[in-house]
Amino acid sequence: MSTLSSFPRLSALLLGAAMLTSAHAQTDVWVCTNTDGSREYKNTGETKGCKRVDMQGISMIPSPYKKPVAQTAALSRPAGATSPGDFPKIDSATQKARDTDRMQILAEELKGEERKLAAIKQEYNNGEPERRGDERNYAKYQDRVAALKDDLSRTEKNIEALKREIGNLK
Repeated sequence: MSTLSSFPRLSALLLGAAMLTSAHAQTDVWVCTNTDGSREYKNTGETKGCKRVDMQGISMIPSPYKKPVAQTAALSRPAGATSPGDFPKIDSATQKARDTDRMQILAEELKGEERKLAAIKQEYNNGEPERRGDERNYAKYQDRVAALKDDLSRTEKNIEALKREIGNLK
């Protein structure tokens, strides 16, 4: 028998052996407890304090069928399509009144956020707020400063969003 004819059999045998060893290596999981008490998962249990974990087989659940994008786009309405005859319509006066109400609500929210921002900035004092009597521990003071900084950032973002929303209405 020539070397070339035995090559496919040999390669199939080696491939099968490699698959078996890799499958075996994936099933061995060890949990080891370190000297500080933390747990660490390893693929070998050579160190002291390791116990083998029995792993159950992995379940494979197929994803639900999803239509390709081309089919989905073909089923959607064209951009220039009109709405059905029984679709509710709002007259322009009603819509203007709603827009005016919305503008007033957004303006009130904006004023409230601006007042809140002014109060936070005053308390924050450029990153050095006055220490309170209950903050004898410096860590408590630092926590309060960090919370104030977060509140300041969040309030500024809220103001930006409200201004953007008001700009969209105009």
